Amino acid sequence: MQPELSDDSLDSSAGIPRQRAALRSVPASGKPDGDGLDDPLRLGRTMRLRLLAAVQALLSDPSIAGLKDAPKLAAVVLYAKSRAPKGEKNDNQTSIWVAELGRWLGVGESTVHRNVLAPLRGTDALHTQVVTDAKGHPTGLDCLVMPLWKARKGEGSGHPLALTKAELATLLRLCEALFGHGWTPKDKEPTPPGLLAGRTGKGAATDRLGLLLMVLNTRASGWLQLCGGSVKAREGRGAATLARLLGCSPAGARKVLARLAEAGVVAREHRDTATRMRGKGRVMLLPVAHAYGRRSRFLEAVQEPNPSFSVRPVGAVGDHGQADVAAALGTSGVGGAEGAGDVAVQERPDSAELHADHASVVTPVVPQQLDCGFSGEGRGAKGRRPERACVREDQAADGEAAVAGSGSALAGADPLRGEKPKESPVDEQEQAGGVAAGAGAGARLTVVGGGKTQQQGRPELPADLDLRVALAPVSWLWRGLNRWQQDRVVEAAKLELAQLRNVLEWSGQAPSVLASRLTSRLEETGGEALVTRPFGWITHRGLVRRPSCSDVRCDDGARLDTGADCDNCANILHLRRAWRVRIAAEVDQELPGLETDARYQEIEARMRRHAEAEAADLVARQAEARQRAERRAAARAEVEAQAAVERERAAAEAAVRQAVACEDCGRERSAGLCEACDHRRQAEVLIGEAGLLAATWSADPSDPVAVAAVAAEVRTAIEDAIAAEWAEFQQITDPAALEAAGPGAVEDAAAHTAMLTAESAAAEYRHEALVMLGRSEDAQAEARKAYATELAKPWHQALPDSDDALRAATEAAARAQTRTAEHLLAVRLEQLRTQARPTPVRPAPWSQRLPELAVRPLYGEALEVIA
Repeated sequence: MQPELSDDSLDSSAGIPRQRAALRSVPASGKPDGDGLDDPLRLGRTMRLRLLAAVQALLSDPSIAGLKDAPKLAAVVLYAKSRAPKGEKNDNQTSIWVAELGRWLGVGESTVHRNVLAPLRGTDALHTQVVTDAKGHPTGLDCLVMPLWKARKGEGSGHPLALTKAELATLLRLCEALFGHGWTPKDKEPTPPGLLAGRTGKGAATDRLGLLLMVLNTRASGWLQLCGGSVKAREGRGAATLARLLGCSPAGARKVLARLAEAGVVAREHRDTATRMRGKGRVMLLPVAHAYGRRSRFLEAVQEPNPSFSVRPVGAVGDHGQADVAAALGTSGVGGAEGAGDVAVQERPDSAELHADHASVVTPVVPQQLDCGFSGEGRGAKGRRPERACVREDQAADGEAAVAGSGSALAGADPLRGEKPKESPVDEQEQAGGVAAGAGAGARLTVVGGGKTQQQGRPELPADLDLRVALAPVSWLWRGLNRWQQDRVVEAAKLELAQLRNVLEWSGQAPSVLASRLTSRLEETGGEALVTRPFGWITHRGLVRRPSCSDVRCDDGARLDTGADCDNCANILHLRRAWRVRIAAEVDQELPGLETDARYQEIEARMRRHAEAEAADLVARQAEARQRAERRAAARAEVEAQAAVERERAAAEAAVRQAVACEDCGRERSAGLCEACDHRRQAEVLIGEAGLLAATWSADPSDPVAVAAVAAEVRTAIEDAIAAEWAEFQQITDPAALEAAGPGAVEDAAAHTAMLTAESAAAEYRHEALVMLGRSEDAQAEARKAYATELAKPWHQALPDSDDALRAATEAAARAQTRTAEHLLAVRLEQLRTQARPTPVRPAPWSQRLPELAVRPLYGEALEVIA
């Protein structure tokens, strides 16, 4: 039997002192499955506190505390898989694959790279190194958790993070049992997947981290140690405890707790009270309780193949219980367990008064309408007057003449009337109910109360998966609606889902958000049993969003996209409180000595005036905003109209320009230049550019004759290449097909071939010029200087002859040589282009031109001479 750190509170009967923390075996009595100490969830008190301190110290490290839940959980997993110190070089390290780490977290590889490893490296919480084989292929990732390394190097074994090899193995086994993905090693026993192995995707890391922290904070009894102090009634103490463990808001922790309850690892209930009301809430970790052999109704419900429960909601007795609570967990006398089923725990409102228990009756199709309001009033099925309570007392329960006026199916066989029926009336009712249900399954109309007909609704929720998820909390109310009301509810739900999809960052979360809204509304009401008008409640209270501010993401003071408290609501509340304090100070300063009531009235009056002024200002600002929007719309329309006019004008100009003939060949409708002539011009420019590129290194730039000779040679070579390309093109092309393509197809093909050949030749001449200029003395001198400068850098002075230093110096010299060659090429090209341009003719100065102009006769004088 494997030893384990003891829990002193579990073995007080064995005579072992409480202060002795020795290794011993925890008794496995009461363990249903007989796993004994092999269950990783059976942690002794000392071991549990040791692991809890280590995990809390890791998560509270400054490099990890500010990160999200996925990096935090990754740090815990890598910490649990790290090697214990043995004096080796790879102490404290962990070898893992990115895909395997993603399976531990319940996310994909891309999410691990982007949202896990990158933040951990950014905060210096994790150092990683890729491990490769002999061929250079990556085979894994070596990880070093820096808080662990610093703890062991700084404080040694006294730090909470400095766990021993056995303690790290225990933590790793615990993580495997909770959320390990499971694997089957070769020649070894397989490791089954953990409890949350199937929980993947968004929020999976949060659920796994929350379950781990809750298990470490849970004693052997299976009950979570809840936090103290005041908490919000909406979330509950369990959610507040989980929020403190995860460092999130209580609203977010409530969602995590609900998902864990739905996964079957957490159960919530309320303690018994003398008045049978809901007592203090409790949270049970079912795997921990099961590991220690604790018996509870939750474990029995989980172990049954088809568990079925039928209990009344908390706080409701007799005929106040629900008709369908088959999915609720709990028993009579207990406050009910908050499970993840369809039926939520109901609670009597604070204002409800206690009343005596009544016998259970069958819920009628519609509520009975009482004329006088007396509790003892009863009517028959045909609306007769109330009858005496003792009428037909002498009729037998099993006689052929049934009691027609009873409103209950058991009224004719009530054992309180003195009869002794042969069979249980409840069994008879169940048998009759099955026939009635089968007969009414296909019925559409039913007769109700006053003889009217009502169309029965569909008993099942809509087939749409989003609607089924969203309306699941009100499934019991759904069955009480007729078909028209159900259609209206579906329309309202679709509208709310569409609005939520526009607000939420992930649109697929809209059904669950709407279901959470309906659940919270039911908790405010006190449960489905207290909803008297289902249709009005669903459409006007349950589905509608109740914003507390102007933000479209606000619902009851909480953000729909994050679940946290609304910052805008907090700002509004802060401003209102600040105004109230300011107004109170003004009243105390202007009207000192006022009595308490008068002072309160004056403050309220001024607050009302201030609220009215703010409302008027809001109306004015909204009107101004509408005017600005109208002006922007008018300006936008004007701009669009002007753009339309410009587009029409451009289209007309393009049509006119398209009708112009080619300047070179005279081809009609060529927009001034046809495609063939354009290609010829481009080829001519490229040929001239190639000549200048060749002359930059093979001729003296200051000698025009040498430059012209080189340009002529280059032109001859490119023209020969163009002729060869055209001949090859003609050989591989069918002339008949080319002529059939159009009248100018041959010319266009020839011009295009010439342009491509010239372009390729110009690129080759440019490369050759760079190579030759790179061999020049200037380029070589720059390369030598860059080589020496790189070797003289401080980080190369220790080992100047090392491979890294020589490689860096060689690369620097090559870059300098290339830059120098490019600079020389640009300078020489500019020089050659300047020499090739014709010299502009400057006009003669005015000092020389004025005498010539002065001797010319004026216009009038010239006319007189002619006359």
